[in-house]
Amino acid sequence: MLPPIINIFEKAARKAGKIMIRDFGEIEHLQIQSKGLGDFVSNCDLSVEKILVETLKYYYPDAGFITEESGEIKGSKEIIIIDPIDGTSNFIHGIPHIAIVIAKLNKDEISDGIIYNPILNEFFWASKGKGAWCNNKRIRVSKRHELSNCLIGTGIPFGNKIDNNDLNNIHSISKLSSGIRRIGAASLDLAYVASGRLDGFWEKDLNLWDVSSGVLMVKEAGGMISEIDDKEWTIKSRNILASNLIIHGKLKEILSLH
Repeated sequence: MLPPIINIFEKAARKAGKIMIRDFGEIEHLQIQSKGLGDFVSNCDLSVEKILVETLKYYYPDAGFITEESGEIKGSKEIIIIDPIDGTSNFIHGIPHIAIVIAKLNKDEISDGIIYNPILNEFFWASKGKGAWCNNKRIRVSKRHELSNCLIGTGIPFGNKIDNNDLNNIHSISKLSSGIRRIGAASLDLAYVASGRLDGFWEKDLNLWDVSSGVLMVKEAGGMISEIDDKEWTIKSRNILASNLIIHGKLKEILSLH
């Protein structure tokens, strides 16, 4: 049985997800605006966010919101974090790795969160102390010990954001692992770490709405979260390293060499 807050988040996400499913098959008709090189917002992002906020406000009329497209909406009680479409570039290119992210922030800590991919119909959720789940099945991080057997996810910067450190990290991890995957949606990368599909994941220059639910999910699935340089991850962190408990130290060591 879903916790009440997750049940509400799911109602909001599935309602908004119907728009994403509809628009995903009509890519050529989407209205796209560019926020910068490789950074887009579609009319679907805005529609999805509007539905999410309106639905959640019905249940939490005094809540405040932190959203990707609308920014901060002041409230007096709960703080709810929303990313209407994580992976907008994937969405507008017809790649089905996209997700709605909703999380509750409680005293600078994520207490509940969902990651929903409406195209693949995968609903991930986690609540503090209640584990991590996907479509009513409990999920856990992998148990792989050797990095050579591990698949590692990352987010590769684009444009002027990429530098030699990024390229060196990719080169080093590629040589020592079974391969690197660049999914294009940090929320799904973290959900995949939580479910053991990926053994680890790192990325820099992220926003809270990208990783909020995923951080909780990895922890509840038995994994580890830190910053790339091993500092403690907080809601103000801009980079992240996630993995099973076994390879975390090894990944941190390789990534810190650059």
